[in-house]
Amino acid sequence: MEEKDFINDLKTGKHDAYATLIDAYEQKVFSTCISFVPNKEDAEDISQEVFIEVFKSISKFKGDSKLSTWIFRIATNKCLEFIRKKNTKKRFAFLQAITGNAIPIDKTDYFTEINHPGILLENKELNTTLFKAINSLPESQSVVFTLHKIDNKSYQEIAEITQRSLSSVESVMFRAKKNLQNLLKNYYKNEI
Repeated sequence: MEEKDFINDLKTGKHDAYATLIDAYEQKVFSTCISFVPNKEDAEDISQEVFIEVFKSISKFKGDSKLSTWIFRIATNKCLEFIRKKNTKKRFAFLQAITGNAIPIDKTDYFTEINHPGILLENKELNTTLFKAINSLPESQSVVFTLHKIDNKSYQEIAEITQRSLSSVESVMFRAKKNLQNLLKNYYKNEI
């Protein structure tokens, strides 16, 4: 089936089209989500939110990009939204602790709960360090690095997903690598 016909079937609400969409993209979307949020349950929840958003917004899809690009853009944005909310809750809990109205703070290393299949690291401590370093990068660098190195997207795919030029993606990736080198170098200097 042509993508254009498939999109029309989705827009008209054909049940088979939705089932086909989920079959085709469920694992890919989950893989992208777990690249950003390496916690299985949360990545599954975000994946569901992605499909809900796709179903609600398919009528607005103009076809300026491929359907897959549009879906991965939604997935990336949902993950970033989740991370921002999680970071806001941590800051709020910290402020409450300072003012004496403390609620228990989740002290688990959230972003290192599982070994992501895209990162085959033997040492859990190294895994923890790497995820913390990636998450401490500026958001644009973290997104490009995660999509390329963890989710195995090409620079061209990343350009389409993030709506940046190819040269901009390459530049952001260069800065991300440099910043990660510095972050990790400083970490290991402190450890020795």
